[in-house]
Order: sequence, then structure tokens, then C-alpha cells
Amino acid sequence: MFSQDGNVVVSGSLDKTARAWDVRTLKCLHCIEGHHDEVLDVTLDLRGWRLATASSDSTVRLWDLQNNCKLISTLSGHTQEVSKVCFNPAGSIVLTASQDHTARLWDPNSGKCLQLLEGHADDVFSCAFSYYGDTIITASKDNTCRIWHNTVTKKTDE
Repeated sequence: MFSQDGNVVVSGSLDKTARAWDVRTLKCLHCIEGHHDEVLDVTLDLRGWRLATASSDSTVRLWDLQNNCKLISTLSGHTQEVSKVCFNPAGSIVLTASQDHTARLWDPNSGKCLQLLEGHADDVFSCAFSYYGDTIITASKDNTCRIWHNTVTKKTDE
């Protein structure tokens, strides 16, 4: 995952860590530890200030990159690995996809689950917000994609 300015790349690893890399020097800027299993997906909010990491340990962790990668919150509620994570365009909601056949919307600051998206008959392996954040798509191993209207509205942090 590239930062918005293209100067940093963030990667997830089988060694249970995420790392932030300087693109020009190829040096590791941060090694982020905290998950109990492999890190399957990483994403940055639009500003590049917060990092979300999704793991086989069934959690997503949010990190403050402006504050030495301090843990902001842990999103717990999925019962199987979380394969995908993304922020809405405003950065005020986190969307996750899991092998437990669900997707969830979360408050990134409190870690509270705001909405459970149920309906797939198999693993949900991908998810995304539309450009404006008002629509969500999920993709599943049940050979379907589902379109959801985002009914959760949150003010931005600004």
C-alpha cells in the first residue's frame, strides 16, 4: 500500500508484523507488532496518518503513524480471519471482510462495531467503499458480490 504522496509503502507479513518503508532509501521506518497471526491486509487512511492492519487472528488493529505507530484501537468481533480492510473516503469508518461470511463497519476511534453486513453463504474476501462512501461492495467465495447502501453516517474528525 502506497501513501498518498508515494514516499512510503506499507506491507503486511507472515511474521505477524506490518512495516512502513521509505520508497527512496528502501529503509524500514517502522516495524509494527501486535497481531497474534499473519497480517493479511494493510491500508492507510487518505491522509496517511492512520494505518489499519487485518490479520488471521480475527482482528483489525489501527495505528497512529503520526505518533510513533501507537495503537489506536483493536477491532474485535469477527470469528475468523479478516482478509480485507479499508477506510471510507472521510476516514471516519472502517470496513472489514472476513472468513466468517460477514463484513462489518467500525468506528476507528472507539473500536465499536457500527453495523454487521450479513447475507453471504461463504467467506467474504474483499470489500470496498464507493468514491463518496455511500455504497459498499463485498465479494465472497459464494460467487456473489453484494451491493450495500451505507446507512452509517459519521462526522469526520475535523
